[in-house]
Amino acid sequence: MERQMVVMEGATGENQNGVSSSLNECDRVVNELMQVIDTIGSYGGFRKTQRKECLNMVRRLKLLVPLLEEIRELDGQVSSEALNCLANLKKPLLAAKKLLKDCNYGSKIYLAAESEAVMSRFHAVYDKLYEALDDVPYDELGISDEVKEQVELMRMQLQRAKGRTDTQDMELAMDMMVVFSKEDDRNADSAILERLAKKLELHTIADLKAETLAVRKLVKERGGHKADSISQITDLLGKFKQIAGVEDTLVLDGSVSARKLQRCQTMLVPHEFLCPVTLEIMTDPVIVATGQTYERESIQRWLNSNHKTCPKTGQILDHLSLAPNYALRNLIVQWCEKNNVELPKKDTNTGSDASSAALIEEICSLIQNLSSSQLNIKRDSVMKIRMLSKENPDNRILIANNGGIRPLVQLLSYPDSKIQEHTVTALLNLSLDETNKRHIAREGAIPAIIEILQNGTNEARENSAAALFSLSMLDENRVMVGNLNGIPPLVNLLRYGSIRGKKDAATALFNLSINQSNKSRAIKAGIIPSLLKLLEDKALGMVDEALSILQLLASHPEGRNEIGRLSFIETLVEIIKNGTPKNKECATSVLLELGLNNSYFILAALQYGVYEHLVEITRCGTNRGQRKANSLLQHMSKREHIP
Repeated sequence: MERQMVVMEGATGENQNGVSSSLNECDRVVNELMQVIDTIGSYGGFRKTQRKECLNMVRRLKLLVPLLEEIRELDGQVSSEALNCLANLKKPLLAAKKLLKDCNYGSKIYLAAESEAVMSRFHAVYDKLYEALDDVPYDELGISDEVKEQVELMRMQLQRAKGRTDTQDMELAMDMMVVFSKEDDRNADSAILERLAKKLELHTIADLKAETLAVRKLVKERGGHKADSISQITDLLGKFKQIAGVEDTLVLDGSVSARKLQRCQTMLVPHEFLCPVTLEIMTDPVIVATGQTYERESIQRWLNSNHKTCPKTGQILDHLSLAPNYALRNLIVQWCEKNNVELPKKDTNTGSDASSAALIEEICSLIQNLSSSQLNIKRDSVMKIRMLSKENPDNRILIANNGGIRPLVQLLSYPDSKIQEHTVTALLNLSLDETNKRHIAREGAIPAIIEILQNGTNEARENSAAALFSLSMLDENRVMVGNLNGIPPLVNLLRYGSIRGKKDAATALFNLSINQSNKSRAIKAGIIPSLLKLLEDKALGMVDEALSILQLLASHPEGRNEIGRLSFIETLVEIIKNGTPKNKECATSVLLELGLNNSYFILAALQYGVYEHLVEITRCGTNRGQRKANSLLQHMSKREHIP
C-alpha cells in the first residue's frame, strides 16, 4: 500500500480516495484468492479413488499464483470491470476448495460409490474456471506475456481434462456393483470385500476410525436423504471392520446394544477410558510394548490377525506381551459407580493362548496329512483346511505361514474329483489374503486351476472361476491367466454354466478384461455372443454384469466390430427404453462408448428411436444415467445426428 500512495500523490483528494479504494478492493480480492489457493495447497490426504484428479487440480490452480502476484503489484488504477472479472474467479476457486476438501476428508466408500458424480463436480469447476479466465482483461492489467502464456496453458489443460475417460474408476465398478447388490450371494463376496478394503485403503485401525467419523458426518449432513445409499455405505464399513478384527460401533438410529454403553454417550466418558480401537469403554485394559493401553479383547484380535504394530502409534512392537493396567481399571470402575453406569459384561474366556496353540497344531497336522498315502485321510484333511480357510483371515495366514500352499497346489492335479473340488476351494479362500495371491501363483497353481475349470465337477469349475477372479486382482496374475489360455474356459462357463457359474465367470472375465490383451482374447473366444444371450434372458438377472463387460470391450477396436451388429444396437435401445434404472444407465454407457468411436452406432440407435428415451433418462434416470445420457445427446448434437 505504501507504493500505491506514493504513485498517487499528485491526484486530487477525490480521485485519490477513489483510486485508493479501488486498489484496496483489488488487494482484498487478490488476497482472498491467494488464501484459497494456499488452503487448497495444504491438503495432502486425498482419497485414492480421486487422488490423481485432485493432484492435477491443485497443480493447475497453482498456475494462477503468478497472475495474482502481478495484479497485486499493479501501480495504476484498476477498473471496476477488471475488478469484477477478478471477483468472478472466487466462485470456481471456492467450489474447487470444497471439492478438494471433500476428497481429502470425506468418506472413502462414498467417494468410490459416487465416483462419477464426483468427477462431474470436477468438470463443473473446470467449466466455471475456464469461463472466468476467459473474461480477464490481460492487456488492460498489463500482464506479462510469460504469465499470459502460463494461464493459457492452464486453460488448455482444463479443456483436455473434461475429455478424460473414467478407466481408473471402472476397476471399482464391478466390485461395488456386486457388494451393493441385494441379490448377489456368490462365494466370491469375501474376496471382493478384502480387495475393496485394500483398494480404498480401509484395512488399518486408523483408517477405519477416520472413515467412521467421515460416515457419521455424512449421515448427519444427509439426514434422511438417500437413506438406502447411506445404509449400503454403513453396512460395507461394518464388513471392512470385521475383516480387520475391529468391533463395529457405528449406530445410525440411536439404538443401544444391551451389553455396551450407549454410543451417543461415549463423548461423555473420559477419553482415556475408551479403547483407541473400538472407542468403547474398557473393562480389561492392558498395556502393550509402546505404553499404549487397549481393551484386551480388541488388541488380542489385532495381534491374532498377524499385526506386529501398535494400532495407535504405528510403531513395531518389541514384544507381544500384554500387561494389565490395574490403575486405569480401578479409575474406570470408580467413575462407573459414581455415574451409575454398568460396565459391559465380558465372557470369561481363559486359555485363549492355549486355544491358539491348539489351532496351529491342528493346522500343521492337517497339512502333513495332505501327503498321506491313504485317500480318506487326504480327502478329510483338505476338506477341513477348506473349512478353516473359509472361517476367518487369521486361519488363512496360519495355513500359509505353516507351509500349506505348496501341498495344496500339488493336490490340484490329484486324480480324485472331490479332492480337486475341496483343494481349489481352499485355495480360493486362501487367495483372499493379498500375500497369498502371489504365493499361490508362484507355486504354479494357475495352470492347474484352469485345467479344473475345463474338466472338473460343476462346483469345482465354479470355484475355479472364482479363484481366477481373486488371483487376477494382481496385474501380473491377470496377464498370466490370459497367457495360459484361461479365458476360453471362462467364456465356456459363461455360456453353458449354472446361474452361479455364469456369475462367477462374468466377474472373472470383467476383471481380466481390464487388461487390453485379454480383451482381444475374450473377443476371439466368443464372449460377445454369450453376453448378448445374457441380455436377452432377463430371468438370469445378469443384464448389468453383461453390459459392464461390454462397455470394457467397446473400448477395443475388435470389440466394436463384433458388437456393432444392428441386432445388438436394437437390443441396447430396447434396454434403454424398458430396462430397470440401472439397466438403462449401463446400456447408455455402452452406447456412449461405441458412439464416441464410430458415428455408425449413433445413427443405428437413432433409427431405433433412442433419442426420446435418452431425453427421458436425463429427466428421471439415475445420477450416472443422467450424466451419460446428457453426454450422448451432446455428442449427437455436435455430430449433427439430430436437429
